[in-house]
Amino acid sequence: MSTSMGNSLPVPSVQALASTFDSTSDIPERYIRPEAEAEPVADADEGFELPVIDLRLAQRSQEECDRLGRACEEWGFFQLVNHGVAEELVDKMKADIAEFFKLPLEEKEAYAQLPDGFEGYGQIFVKSEEQKLDWGDMITIFTRPHSVRKMRFWPTHPPTFRDTG
Repeated sequence: MSTSMGNSLPVPSVQALASTFDSTSDIPERYIRPEAEAEPVADADEGFELPVIDLRLAQRSQEECDRLGRACEEWGFFQLVNHGVAEELVDKMKADIAEFFKLPLEEKEAYAQLPDGFEGYGQIFVKSEEQKLDWGDMITIFTRPHSVRKMRFWPTHPPTFRDTG
């Protein structure tokens, strides 16, 4: 299985950008999405709720598979339940990720994406200098199958990160 997803242009860390200014007027234009401010994604008064997909049910129900498809098309994300991953493991991974993102920028950059890669610390799918960007840094790692793991991108701090994944 190939894990190459093409390449992404390098962009500055959001953490680094945020440390350089004091007001929203200083946010680079690439990160401002006026169209996103036009309508809220969800409105509690309208009864919109984040789609919840039951993996166990989806494995044997066309209706649940269709709900998954609609969630992907209409929302772009969803909550997955009954996936078989222990809650304690999910909580530990969240804690490890939070600790990683608290590290100084220089330490996180030790796990930076390579120029032709997808995995690692940095933005993904940046194809042009004009492209609108997400206001957030990320780390992308493959966990399964074990044979595709590239441990060069797996942080050693916190020390439990590699054991949790």
